[in-house]
Amino acid sequence: MRTTSAHDTPHDARKLLGIYLNDHLAGATAGVDLMQRSAKSHQDSPLGPQLERLAREGAQDRESLKEIMRSLDVPERRSRAALGRLVEKAGRLKLNGRLFSRSPLSDVLELEAMRLDVQGKASGWLNLRALAQRDDRIDTARLARLLERAEEQAEMLEELRTRCAVRTFATGHAAATAGHPKGHHPKPRGTF
Repeated sequence: MRTTSAHDTPHDARKLLGIYLNDHLAGATAGVDLMQRSAKSHQDSPLGPQLERLAREGAQDRESLKEIMRSLDVPERRSRAALGRLVEKAGRLKLNGRLFSRSPLSDVLELEAMRLDVQGKASGWLNLRALAQRDDRIDTARLARLLERAEEQAEMLEELRTRCAVRTFATGHAAATAGHPKGHHPKPRGTF
């Protein structure tokens, strides 16, 4: 399968790889910032230890990406990393049902965003693994470990997201039917 056109040059491919990896670095920066903020918000909750682990591993993965970029002679564009931080901060302005404070929906949305970040990271590792077939500067054993860890992180985030979603969305229904016989739900006022 041909991935370049007749007009592409090695310089173009190198430039495109630089853009791609710097975009992944920006995403990693935003993801780590979100994970660290979320871990801090939950330091005294049951989610705390898992979120701290994810934040620590995310920071290690970002450093691995920087090392891979150096091995490929791809310069780090600090402006892109700064953009990643700005995107993460803008993500805090989401509609969560509360104007100035966290809501239970904040946890669900943040866990979804973290899972998407990890899936993007895994895609990046997969693309680098494919490139490694043509570029011996890429350590395939390291990529295999990074990919395995990303898959574990995605599984952990999916489990946390599911638990938070059930807790967040089922609570209202459970509260509304509490004290009523199973299968009997009170009718809202004003209905027949």
